[in-house]
Amino acid sequence: MKDYLVKSVVKDGMFRAYAVRTTNLVAEAQKRHDSWSASTAALGRSLTATLLLSSSVLKGEEKLTVKINGGGPTGTIVVDGNANGTVKGYLQNPHVSLPLNGNHHIDVGGAVGHEGVMAVTKDMGMGDPFTGQVGLVSGEIGDDFTYYLAQSEQIPSAVGVSVFVNPDETVGVAGGFLIQVLPDATDDAIDELQARLNDLPLVSEMLRDGKTPEQILTEIFSIDDVKFLDKMNVSFKCDCSKERFAKSLATLSKKEIQEMIDQDHGAEAVCHFCGNKYQFSEKDLQEIIDYQK
Repeated sequence: MKDYLVKSVVKDGMFRAYAVRTTNLVAEAQKRHDSWSASTAALGRSLTATLLLSSSVLKGEEKLTVKINGGGPTGTIVVDGNANGTVKGYLQNPHVSLPLNGNHHIDVGGAVGHEGVMAVTKDMGMGDPFTGQVGLVSGEIGDDFTYYLAQSEQIPSAVGVSVFVNPDETVGVAGGFLIQVLPDATDDAIDELQARLNDLPLVSEMLRDGKTPEQILTEIFSIDDVKFLDKMNVSFKCDCSKERFAKSLATLSKKEIQEMIDQDHGAEAVCHFCGNKYQFSEKDLQEIIDYQK
């Protein structure tokens, strides 16, 4: 099954609703970072939530970066997203596995921690990027994105994200939803939505039962109330390249690059986001020095 995201409006424009399946995307991240269960769930939820957020607030070539640091063992989580359905991300410590929490689920809050902040930096392509920052609510990711949307975007919302990790550390399913309250929403409709969300199974449970993103939304709302507007494929995609790392190396001093040649006879650059490695020979490094002249 392909990963994809659907967009809809609900109840004649009272709500905007998105749902996404990210199983393959999170599985790709897990393989690239060799992450363990708690780290996989934390990063997978962050990738999924960033996809949902990017799809709701960005357009064209705009992009954003989410940084989460709650003081937990996973360390800082960094995810880049755009309006085109691709994300990339990493966390400082991919090797975190904790006992299950009181609900017998992966303890994402314990892995991420909640004594910290979530910062979202938007690059609209018009001058300096803008950063909004909020304190973490729980470290469970969904709650934290919900709080960010309410505080920084002034949009009452509900974000649900979930990752099921198999006993062998592979990803079983992953996905999520984002619901935004629009100005025409009535108090009764909001109360009804809250009640439905309180009784809703985990997204991972619905995905394991074979439900599609469309069916997740019709599980929340009546099928007659949901009008689907768009559907797009989503994926884990990194835009790193040897050329980009060469530009980064060119910002170093000639002395530093010469030391790489004399002492190490070359250099290796590793991308934090995807783990790709790029080799720079002595000749490559000399060309960078020559270019600086």
